[in-house]
Amino acid sequence: MTKPRYNGYHLFLLGLFALTWCWAAWEPLHPDDWLLENYLVFIFVPIILISARAFRLSKVSYTLITLFMCLHVIGSHYTYAEVPFGETLRAWSGAERNMYDRLVHFCFGLLLAYPVREVLIRLAGLRGFWAYFFPVDVTFALSSIYEIIEWLAADTVSPELGLAFLGSQGDIWDAQKDMLLAGMGAIIAMLIVLALNLWLNSRAWSEIRNSLRIPGSDRILGEAVLAQWLRNKRDH
Repeated sequence: MTKPRYNGYHLFLLGLFALTWCWAAWEPLHPDDWLLENYLVFIFVPIILISARAFRLSKVSYTLITLFMCLHVIGSHYTYAEVPFGETLRAWSGAERNMYDRLVHFCFGLLLAYPVREVLIRLAGLRGFWAYFFPVDVTFALSSIYEIIEWLAADTVSPELGLAFLGSQGDIWDAQKDMLLAGMGAIIAMLIVLALNLWLNSRAWSEIRNSLRIPGSDRILGEAVLAQWLRNKRDH
């Protein structure tokens, strides 16, 4: 089997992110916070590049991932609480704080729910209703995991750096609001995918209905499977 090669569009996306990252890495406003924000970049970008050799995602997914990563590294250049565009968003919304981090958490769900959906459909075989529900569920979970990572990281560094990294701007419910926005973004993304499926795929409704029916091959799990395993073990 021939390994997939990067084509011009993939290289364009990689170049776009590389340019954005280099700009963000050049004299960041708070170098220590920039480094802290980029640890996940250093981990996940190589994983995305290496995994693409064996499990290539669609151009749509890679585009959405690249857009989110660019938004993230822009935030790392200034710190999320001091991005100039966040002040513009504050003026537009009448909020009392810089709104860039709220935008990025919303985009976490809006931009990454579709790649999550693609992975779940192709690896876990999700279909119908579950191919819309679980991408939202997983995106919520990933957002909560990130908030836990933020807390643990902020708890181990200096108070000043920790506050810059958290970007809570004095809001005690910042983490919960960030997770809510990520979930809302994921829901909107899945509604868009659903609308496109209903428009373009004549079998969309039947696939959703069929996915909610209990299959004829269904069987009880839990203690029933455990008892079967024990019987099989005794037999052997």
